[in-house]
Amino acid sequence: MTRAGRAVAGWLARSRGIGVDPAEVIITTGVSQALGLLAQALRADGVSTVGVEDPGSLGVRQHLDNWRLTTVPIPVDAAGVRVDELAASGVPAVMLTPAHQFPTGAVLDGERRRQLAAWTRTGGLVIEDDYDAEHRYDRPPVPALRATLPERVCYAGSVSKLLAPALRIGWLLVPRRYRDAVVAAKRNADLGNAVLPQLVLGELITSGAFERQLRLLRQRHVRRRDAMTAALARHLPEATVHGAAAGLHLMVTLDGDVVDTELAAAALARGVKVQPLSWHCLRPYRPGLVLGYAANTASAINAGIATVAAVRRGSRRRHPGRGSAERSPPSRASAAR
Repeated sequence: MTRAGRAVAGWLARSRGIGVDPAEVIITTGVSQALGLLAQALRADGVSTVGVEDPGSLGVRQHLDNWRLTTVPIPVDAAGVRVDELAASGVPAVMLTPAHQFPTGAVLDGERRRQLAAWTRTGGLVIEDDYDAEHRYDRPPVPALRATLPERVCYAGSVSKLLAPALRIGWLLVPRRYRDAVVAAKRNADLGNAVLPQLVLGELITSGAFERQLRLLRQRHVRRRDAMTAALARHLPEATVHGAAAGLHLMVTLDGDVVDTELAAAALARGVKVQPLSWHCLRPYRPGLVLGYAANTASAINAGIATVAAVRRGSRRRHPGRGSAERSPPSRASAAR
């Protein structure tokens, strides 16, 4: 048991309602490594197919594909993942972001949680990426699935969005049946995380500095979120905004006369980096963009949205009435999140 493990267990109990023995906390280099460790354990257990949210993170999908797990799209709507579609798909496991779904921002509601619990009782396994759970602004916290389904949920989290991505530290909780396999995979991967970052994380959490940093970030991010929603209303009023209550990005959907990959490429050519929504979709979906705001000032956000709007207007003039069927497949290096 490490100091970081004890600190993380205390943090999860306070902030996410998860009761866990500190000895069961597996320290990782982040959610990406957690997924790799789980993939190895699942494949050894005969699981080769995993459901993924659709829309859902391209980066996560590519990571699972890299570990030779077949991914099956499960639709997401305003209430979160469609559990009826999940059950109908026949997949034995599903990867979810229930606290703040990427990229739509949907929160898995109470009825869907009850349906999901019933699905796990038939043998289903949930991989819960507690993505952006701490970054909430206009809504109360929602409980982690792991808090009520400890033996049916593998739970992954990290500090990349709270402290710094370069710190490369996170955690993984797994049901007892997978613990030995995951620990063995971790040992084979790197013989364990570096000690110094773990000591730093343990000190930050136990001293209260971690929570103070979170409060500071929430205040900063809410200002930048507000700057982006105001800029969208000013420059791109036809866009429909999704997921503003939490997180570090907004998703916008647009009218059908735009190819979002071309819009994103044209914006990038003018110095503004956005992601086309179609990158994150396996099934046909409305065109749109994923817009991050956490790393930019209010003035930069306004200028960036103004540029996207100008590109959008130019595209309309050049290609009036064109649909959004074209989709350029992104490279692995372009993966989101």
